[in-house]
Amino acid sequence: MFRAFFKSKEWAWWAWGGAAILLLALFFQVQITVKINTWYGGFYDILQKATEHSVDEFWTKIIEFYYLAIPYVLIATVTAYFTRIYAFKWREAMTFSYIERWQKVDEEVEGASQRIQEDIYRFARIFENLGLQVVRAVMTLIAFLPILWGLSSGVDIPYIKSIPGSLVWVALIVSVGGLIISWFVGIKLPGLEYNNQKVEAAFRKELVYAEDDKVNYGRTSTIIELFTGLKFNYNRLFLHYGYFDVWVNFFEQLMMIVPYLIMGPGLFTAAITLGALIQVSNAFSKVRESFSIFISNWTTITELRSIYKRLREFEVNIGY
Repeated sequence: MFRAFFKSKEWAWWAWGGAAILLLALFFQVQITVKINTWYGGFYDILQKATEHSVDEFWTKIIEFYYLAIPYVLIATVTAYFTRIYAFKWREAMTFSYIERWQKVDEEVEGASQRIQEDIYRFARIFENLGLQVVRAVMTLIAFLPILWGLSSGVDIPYIKSIPGSLVWVALIVSVGGLIISWFVGIKLPGLEYNNQKVEAAFRKELVYAEDDKVNYGRTSTIIELFTGLKFNYNRLFLHYGYFDVWVNFFEQLMMIVPYLIMGPGLFTAAITLGALIQVSNAFSKVRESFSIFISNWTTITELRSIYKRLREFEVNIGY
């Protein structure tokens, strides 16, 4: 999976040069988000004491925001476009590397067409997108942890306020706790995804054969039998995703209010301003989201794990 792209001389420029370009683009995006977070403080302080400021100051702040937002949008758009090309190049490298080995295998390999046509594409696309999110999360942590640590001085809750960098520790604890709970709640999902792809492959194979030979393949009884198995697997999968979604949605909604619970009292004691509160809320969200990157992408990770397992089996079967 990785060897065909990252260890190939033919694809070295795309693999490593493209990765460098994506990392640089992510770095600039994170730097802009830091500047936007600083902008929040000044803008909301003006709104809190609107009578002490002029309308011109308000519009100046709005213009400042657009000077930050427009470059961010442009960089994010170009990054998304380049990411799609990069993922397709990765798919191309894997496809022809696998085909070269597969053509030399005399035995029939189960689901070979699906592995080469679909799973390779999904693996490259998901891994690339998820990888970028993880790298962005790491960069965000590096940029925002010092900011959140400094903003922790505005905490005005007994016991918590005496802890240096209390907001950072709260974000870490709730994120790690959420990850552990998510692991146990969604522990069956990878296996179910894997089994589901096996029955999908059997169903598709029957239909493909029926295109050329409807006498011996594609009979109604066979289709009903295969689809019944498909339906059973999907119902199990939907059930397990259902209670996992309940947990994830509850966790996400709870985390939205946590920074206000911690910093809100300081607003009433004048320990912080509205601008500082909004800054904390935004910085806390960035740090917490970075810590919780695996929770928010658990469904995607589950899909990636099942695809990786199928491709690894395929590599073994073709002697890769």
